Amino acid sequence: MKSGFYGFSWTFLFFGWFVHVFRGVLLVGHLHLAITVVTFGIWQFIIAFLDNKLYMTRMLEKADVLNETEAVNEIARQKLGFQ
Repeated sequence: MKSGFYGFSWTFLFFGWFVHVFRGVLLVGHLHLAITVVTFGIWQFIIAFLDNKLYMTRMLEKADVLNETEAVNEIARQKLGFQ
């Protein structure tokens, strides 16, 4: 079981590409590192607004399911734009 979140990612803002390395998504982590270096850290600030949504969408697309009450799941689906 994995926890997932939506909304602003404080974890990504403070730890950047390490977040994806710890989640086991090495290719995405290294891609974020490269873009962060090229943009002098601006990328890290921008992606902090999007990272949780992108991660949750990737998880749901690879057949993971939400494990909460149906009301909470529906709110999460609406915020993620995932039906």
